[in-house]
This record gives sequence, structure tokens and C-alpha cells, in this order.
Amino acid sequence: MRWPIACPLLDPGILLAMRAVASGGTAHLLFYLFSAAPPKPPSYLSLLPHRALGRRLSPTRIRSSGMATFSALLDKHAAGHWYSVPDLSLCDHRFTVPLDYSDSAGATITVFAREVVAAGKEEQQLSYLLYLQGGPGFESPRPTEASGWLKRACEEYRVILLDQRGTGLSTPLVGSSLSQFKDAAKMAEYLQHFRADNIVKDAEFIRTCLVPDSGTWTVLGQSYGGFCAVTYLSFAPEGLKSVLLTGGIPPIAKGCTADAVYRASFKQVANQNEKYYKRFPQDIKIVCDLVNYLAKAEGGGVPTPSGGILTPKGLQIVGLSGLGSSGGFERLHYMFERVWDPELVPGAGKQISHYFLEAFESSIKFDTNPLFAILHESIYCQGAPSKWSAHKIRGEYDSIFDPIKAAKEGRLVYFTGEMIFPWMFDEIHALRHLKEAAHLLAEKEDWPPLYDISRLNKNKVPVAAAVYYEDMYVNFKLAVETASQIAGIRLWVTNEYMHSGLRDNGSHVFDQLMGMLQGKKPLF
Repeated sequence: MRWPIACPLLDPGILLAMRAVASGGTAHLLFYLFSAAPPKPPSYLSLLPHRALGRRLSPTRIRSSGMATFSALLDKHAAGHWYSVPDLSLCDHRFTVPLDYSDSAGATITVFAREVVAAGKEEQQLSYLLYLQGGPGFESPRPTEASGWLKRACEEYRVILLDQRGTGLSTPLVGSSLSQFKDAAKMAEYLQHFRADNIVKDAEFIRTCLVPDSGTWTVLGQSYGGFCAVTYLSFAPEGLKSVLLTGGIPPIAKGCTADAVYRASFKQVANQNEKYYKRFPQDIKIVCDLVNYLAKAEGGGVPTPSGGILTPKGLQIVGLSGLGSSGGFERLHYMFERVWDPELVPGAGKQISHYFLEAFESSIKFDTNPLFAILHESIYCQGAPSKWSAHKIRGEYDSIFDPIKAAKEGRLVYFTGEMIFPWMFDEIHALRHLKEAAHLLAEKEDWPPLYDISRLNKNKVPVAAAVYYEDMYVNFKLAVETASQIAGIRLWVTNEYMHSGLRDNGSHVFDQLMGMLQGKKPLF
């Protein structure tokens, strides 16, 4: 039976007994009741000030540390009992980590990770795989059954589903919790600690707690999770056995690469719009009529159920979820086919349906995941500000992305993609109280580095990446440019899938990448 820092399966009475006897030198006897052999203490973790806390407990350490230190160790990692969903066993882990790793005596946060194995493999010795979710600002998947890539991975791995800090159960930063900040500067100062650099430090802390002997693990990074994995390769490659990237190779140049990202993105988004309207030409008039209706409405838009306002330019952001993933075109079309209420009373006039307004707000998810909006441009920043890059670059494409002009002329109204604009913090109710902090972050110049190009050039960790040729979110050209800087990386370039390939056919994508790492796929 494995013994993590806070024993997951101990009865509280036994735990109290261990605390009581720890200072008396007999705790090691209880330890042996639950472990056939004591684990070897791992090497220290260079990234963390709390180095001694990220270690498994040997009988000698328990006996010699005393009650105070032992209790402190237990307080850093709490694990629950195993429970199940169909064909999977799961165990919840909560870790107490620094908000700011440079301030060991400062504030702490909780980071949550869910351990997942195939049913019946709870105590088997398995390699570890850490999954890093896309985002920023989105929690890890909640398994309901063994399916997709997770089912395949659990055939040979102990999978760790990490809620990146600020998401899910990891000190979640949502509208209600962020409302505790009454000062925008303090909110911005707090939020600056929720980027990939600290996500990687959290992962390293967790690795030393969970992986026997502080061994290495494989990382699977989807989308923004892949960005985090490249940060991992830059600053803590000693913790990595191998890396799998799916639609997640970031631009790594110094400064802020957001301008280059959005300049390329607007071109790809325009192409996706063309394809959408070819699929659903009947929506051309529907969208034009809707934009004209919104433009003529009092205040330039109509109220949304949450208390925001839907304007012509606000309507365009449905492309964020609708244009770049499998099934997105269909979801958009089915939204628009129910945009208008029926006229039940003659002369009542045209009215946007509540169904459509609810569907619009559900598609953007800023009420539950506001970090995506407030931190999105910062993921491209190293020592330089973003200065609302998407808004600036959109001005270069205003001739085709101006919705009111397009609707008046009866041509295609283009939706936008993975872009955040400053006016969204006025129009979207869930973002309004974040507006001032968002402006401060957009002007922040001293963002710490996220990548080390010289180290990536010398990379020794095996890396395999799925690069989607028609990816709307991670530009193909920019991804290939970065790949050329990562020594030893192998690319699988495909147009079979969009950005959501891991979700759409996860077992195939996982097998393809694993085959490349294991030499089962040819080099050329």
C-alpha cells in the first residue's frame, strides 16, 4: 500500500494515535502496519522553498521529526478514499502550496488532483501520467466512465487529473470568490500567480508527493495544457519521463507574442467563417437580420438573462466555441435556427427568444470560468505587456470583421475566435467587476519568463506532438516554428481532426503519439 504525505486510507483514530506517538519514537511501528517496505526518500525539489514537505515519509523521519513537523507534513497533502465510476477507480488529493513560490512564508492555496486507475488496479505498480487541461482557466475533466483517451491511458498508467490553480477545486477563482477583492490592484497582484510557471511548480510539488521515490512521470498536455508542458520542459525537465502534446505547441519568443498569434488567428478565423456559411448558407440572412435588430435596439443591444447586454460585436464571440471544434458548426446552426420567438399575438413584433440568449451565454462560460478572459493574453507574455493585443490587431481586419457594416451590405457577418476584447468587460455581466484588474494586467510589463529556448534546444525528454493543420486556436505555422526549437520532438501533422482531436477520438490520438515515442511509428 502506498503511503502519501497524508495517509489516504487511515482511520482518523489511527491517525491521531500516530500523531501522539510520533514524538515518542514509536510511530514507525504503525507505519509498518500499512507498508511492507519503507520508500526511499526522494531528492530535494529545486524549484520549491517547501522542499522538505514534498517528500514521502520513512520510519526514521517519522520517528525523528517530532509531532510538530510530522503534523505539518500531514497538513500539506490530504487524500481521500478510493471510490468508483463505471470501470474506473478514483482517489481525490488536496495539496497546500504557496500562492507565490518565492515567498515561503506567504499566502497558500489548495490544489486539487484526482488519481484515476482502471478498476482493480488501485494497488498495482503503474507509471504515472499527468493530464494538463486546456484553457487557461478550465478545470480537468470529471470522469463518468472509462472512455476515450482516459480509458486507453488507464490500461498502463496511473492518471493524475490536475485542476490547475484557480480552477475546479483548486482554490477556484470564479465571480463570487473574486468579488472578495475590493481593490483592483490587489486582485491583479493575486491573479498574476496563476499562469503556466506556477502551474508547473504545483505539478512538481505533487509529483514528489505521489510518485514513488520522486520518480518521473509522463505529461499529456491538451491545448493550453501543452503550453504548460513546454514550460515544464523549460524549467523542470528532470521531472519528466516523456511529453505528449495535442494541439498545444506555444509561440516561445521573448516579449509578448500575442500580436503574432492574433494576426495569424484572424486569417484562420475568417477561413472558418467561410466554411461555416458554405455548410449553412441559410444562416447568412438569419445572422444579418439579427445584427440589424441588435444595432437598432435601444442602447445598441438587448439584455441577456444574466444582466449583461448582447450587441452586434458581442454576438460575434460565439465563434470562440463554435468555429474551431468538432460539432461546433452544428451547435451554432441549431442556436440560430431558434433565434426568434414566434409571433403569437398579431402586431407583437419581432423578439429574440430566451432560448437563444441562454444558449449564447452558455456558449461563452465566463460566469464559471472568468480566468479565461482575464488571463488569456498574459499566457503569451514574457517581460512585455499585451496591451489588449486582440483588440489592436482586430483593427487591421475591421473591413471584414465589422458586423454592422457587413449586415447592412447583406454579406457574411464573421464571428471571432479565441480572442478577448476590453469591451467584453462592459457587456458581459460576469466580467464587469474584473474590468479594472484586467486593464492592469494588460499593461503589466514584468511578466516572468515562461520558456527557456536554450534549454529547449538541448532537450533530452522524448516529446511527441499532434499538430492539427486546420487548428483555429493554435496556429499551425507558429506551432511548427516552435517545434523546430525543441530538440528531439516528433510531430504528427494531420487534418483529420480539428483542435478537439483528443476529445473526438482520444484513444486513436493517444495511441498515435505513444507509438511515436515507443518507436512503433516510422520516422518519416
